[in-house]
Amino acid sequence: MAFCSNCGTRMIEGTAFCPECGTKNVIAGAQPQQGAAPAFVPPPPPPAHAAYQPQPQAPPPQPQNAPAHFKAIQFEVVEKETLKFLKAEFENSAVRYESGGMYYMQGNLDLEANLPSAGGFLKSMVTRESVVKPVIRGSGTVWFEPTFGNFTVMELKGDEWILDKGAYYASEMGIEIGSFTNKSISGLFSGEGFFQTKVAGTGKVVIFSNGPLETIELNNGKLVVDGSFAVARQSSVQLTVSKANKGIFGSMISGEGIVSTFTGTGKVLIAPAANKYITMINYLSSIHHRVMQIKNS
Repeated sequence: MAFCSNCGTRMIEGTAFCPECGTKNVIAGAQPQQGAAPAFVPPPPPPAHAAYQPQPQAPPPQPQNAPAHFKAIQFEVVEKETLKFLKAEFENSAVRYESGGMYYMQGNLDLEANLPSAGGFLKSMVTRESVVKPVIRGSGTVWFEPTFGNFTVMELKGDEWILDKGAYYASEMGIEIGSFTNKSISGLFSGEGFFQTKVAGTGKVVIFSNGPLETIELNNGKLVVDGSFAVARQSSVQLTVSKANKGIFGSMISGEGIVSTFTGTGKVLIAPAANKYITMINYLSSIHHRVMQIKNS
């Protein structure tokens, strides 16, 4: 017994089409024609509650020859037999320093020195700093040359300082070292020269001075110094040179000549008194100078 697959009407065996609706009768057990393409079955749609899953992306390529990250250096001033040593502890660190300053070092440390540019040679001719500043890298301990003077470790946090001639001693690699040009009249009479050392950035800077440093803070103020014992100042402080008194006769009567005047807002580091060892050395040097004058006269 056969029935129409469309309307369910009873059909006579062997009938090809339904007498009621005309639908073609599919005979059970019939074999499909050779070469007939299978019916297209569309894929089921994704469930409505399924969340979008982004495809993981590959990490960006690392830049070649990326600058190494150096850890901070631990500086310490050690006094032995009236001499002062600068000691530095390295742990995957690096330091730049004045040429000839290294005394001895211990550990996995490397020393390198590169020739500077033409501007570096010119700067070294007008300042008391060496033209080549070596760099020590690695892990270990470094002792720098002993001195009768004073070492001061100063930490910069993005600020900028102008240093006196010969005041720069060492610094971490985060510190940029440059030169600062004084005004012509200021450089001529202040004793600082036309060029001074400028340090800027983030990290530690070691300053050398003949005596302990004192900090003078200016708030839109003025500091007058008769001498060359101003060791460093922030770049926001301006330096000018003038006569202590107006007029030639006023300067002659007061006994004061040319003075350095610092104005603005910021800090000034001064060493108003040399320590006893530097004072003794200077005194003996002056005696030797007078003796030689008498001998040559």
